[in-house]
Order: sequence, then C-alpha cells, then structure tokens
Amino acid sequence: MLHDGYTDLIYVMLPIWQAEFGLSYAEIGVLRSLYAGTMAALQIPSGVIAERYGAGIVLAFGTALAGLGYVLAGASAGLTMLAIALFLSGLGSSTQHPLASSLVARAFAGPRSLKALGTYNFAGDVGKMLVPLAGALLLTLASWRSTVVVLGACGVAAAVAIAMLMPRIDAESAAPGAEATEATAQSTQRYGFSLLFSIGLIDSATRMAFLTFLPFLLTQKGASIPTIGLALSLVFAGGAMGKLACAFIGARIGVVATVLLTEALTAVAILALLPLPLDAGLLLLPLIGVALNGTSSVLYGSVPLFVSPERRARAFGLFYTGTIGAGAAAPVVFGAFGDLLGVPTTIALTGLFALLTIPPVVMLRPSFAR
Repeated sequence: MLHDGYTDLIYVMLPIWQAEFGLSYAEIGVLRSLYAGTMAALQIPSGVIAERYGAGIVLAFGTALAGLGYVLAGASAGLTMLAIALFLSGLGSSTQHPLASSLVARAFAGPRSLKALGTYNFAGDVGKMLVPLAGALLLTLASWRSTVVVLGACGVAAAVAIAMLMPRIDAESAAPGAEATEATAQSTQRYGFSLLFSIGLIDSATRMAFLTFLPFLLTQKGASIPTIGLALSLVFAGGAMGKLACAFIGARIGVVATVLLTEALTAVAILALLPLPLDAGLLLLPLIGVALNGTSSVLYGSVPLFVSPERRARAFGLFYTGTIGAGAAAPVVFGAFGDLLGVPTTIALTGLFALLTIPPVVMLRPSFAR
C-alpha cells in the first residue's frame, strides 16, 4: 500500500511543484518519468541483489530510500534537488514488486500463494487511493513541504518495522535425488515461465492501450470531462476488485480456466462497448475493469510455480519489468493505428488483441498438469 501509494502521490504534488519552482510541462514530464523509469528499470537488479543479501534486508533498505526521497523532496530548493529526491524514491520503490512478491510466494504455497499474491496486488490498488488522498487532506492542514516529509517519514518507519518484524526464512533445500531431474525440471520451468511471460506482455499491452483510447471513445459518445473522470474511476474500481476476486477464482477453478475466462470477457466486453450509448457504456465499465485487471493477479500469482525459490525475486523483477514495458509501448503502437483507422476501430483492435493470449494459455495447460 505504501509503495504503490508513493507512486501515485506524485500526481497530487506535480501541480504544486510546477507553481513552486516555475516548471515547464516538459520538466514535469521528466520528473514523472524519472521516478517511474527508475522504479521499472531497477526491479531486476533489486532481485539479483536480494539473492545475495536477502529479500527482507533489501526490501527494508528500499522502503527507507523511498521514504527518504520524499523527505528530501520537502527540503528541495529547485528542480535539480527535487529530481535527485524522486530518483532516490524511485530507486527505493524498485524493490517492492519483485521482493515483496517473492516473500509472499515463499510464505504461502500452492493455491494459498495465488490468493495471497492476489490480495497483495489488491492492497497496492488500495494504497494508490489512500496515500494520495492522505496527501490531499494533509495539504489542507499544512504546507506541501510538511506533507511530503510526514508521508516520507511513514516510509522510514515502515522500513524499521520490516527490518525488525520480517520473519527469517531459511533458503529451501533441494529434495533428495533432485539432481537427477534438475535439467528436466529447469527446462520445464523455463518453458512455462516463457509462456506465462508472453501472456503477461499481451495482457498488459491490451490494458494500457484500451485505457489510453477510452477517454477519446467516451468523448465521441458525448461525455464531458467529469463524466470521463467518473468512467475511469469505474474501470479502476472494477480493476481493484478483479485483482482480488480472480486470484480466489483462479485458486478454485485453475489458472488456465481463469485466464481464458478473463481474456475472453475482456474481448467481448470491449467490443460490446463500441455500439452502446454513453449511459449503458458506463454501466459496462466496471465489468471491463474486472476482466482487464483480474488476469494480472492470476499471472503474477503463477510465477512461483515456474521458478525455483532462490530465483523468485529475480523472476518477479523480470516479469514486472516486462509487463510495465509492454504497457508503456502499447499506446505508441496503437496510437499509430488510431491515426490511420480512428478511435472506434483501434478500440476494437485492443479487444481482439486480448485474444492473442489464448494460444499460449492453451499451451501452458500441460505445465500445470505436471
């Protein structure tokens, strides 16, 4: 909740920083990209470092850095110092996804792991709502500098708690006789993880492309700016519930069946949105949010099934970095289609694009049978 909340708190602060430091829109974009880019790019190195020093210690250090970055932002006298502060905070936040996910996967096994990781992902969405809201409320009582210092101090306190309370989990040892089948097991794991990774790339690209063009589609249906804001809130609320619900559904009916269901529902619901009038379309948006985001929890929760325990932090780092990268690239690619074909056709293509996940999902089925 805290790390994901820090990621979105910056949206509340950007207009204030623009007025305080006289920033251009280009400089604002640099600040946002600096934080997000640092966080995304360093997730894999965070996993590698954790293999050497331990996930709990590195996660505590990263949480402290994430908080100290915002504390430093409160003391910033200009753009350079503010950029350094956001770089440090993004560096610290790069530890959260791969390391917290691997720790949850270590603590819970089998279907319980899927449920726990789904709950963990849902908690992040809750943090994206609560931390910016807390920041906005604090701004009515204190200056922006005091606000970010208080919220940053919460990160430092959380880091101390992590260091003191994190269970000491011993490394898992190989079962007797495992050496004889190690090569075969590793080959199977790599194949399954590659398929899971490809599904994640397509799913993330579909989600970000659809969200990019949804406001333009709603505008063509006659939506006002406040209505577009409401529409996005409906999608995000449905997405948060989808992350939690689909993790539990996946644990009950299986990962393959759940992903097939959510991806098919994504395609059908997006295509159904196109001819609907605005009011009916708004009613459909929470369901689209459930389908769009629900798949991600099932995919993240399945990563431990295809990775040995000692390499999970690195694998989660790769998975999160790849899906974030696919989500960043998709609006650019689909934007070219938008210029050529128009918004409705491009929205339809995003729905059909989701169906590209079905072949790798079907190919993944035997891996779950082993």
